[in-house]
Amino acid sequence: MNQIALNLIVIRVKDLTISKKFYEILGISFSYEQHGKGEKHLCAVLSEIVFEIYPQNNNIDTSAVRLGFRVSSVDKVIKDLEEIGVVIVSPAKDSQWGRRAVILDPDGYKIELVNL
Repeated sequence: MNQIALNLIVIRVKDLTISKKFYEILGISFSYEQHGKGEKHLCAVLSEIVFEIYPQNNNIDTSAVRLGFRVSSVDKVIKDLEEIGVVIVSPAKDSQWGRRAVILDPDGYKIELVNL
């Protein structure tokens, strides 16, 4: 059987600035990129995974996508995100995976946070 590893996540968002701020609170640093004549977008490399955020150019339903991130402190990140009005789907609590919470990003993506 072939080994496989996630290496790319691409999402489209309504507002790059708002999404950039949201993901920076999680601890992700972005650069702006543009491949050839393509769209200018945000790019981050998380371990070996490339995470790109493009501006939304049509009415694609993004609600079925779920992303997961390990953060240094779920409680601190949740506190910071609540200050900017983020929707908390499942508050921070201990689980079999450690401290965990589920939130919605500005475009309705479900984001699962767990402690490092």
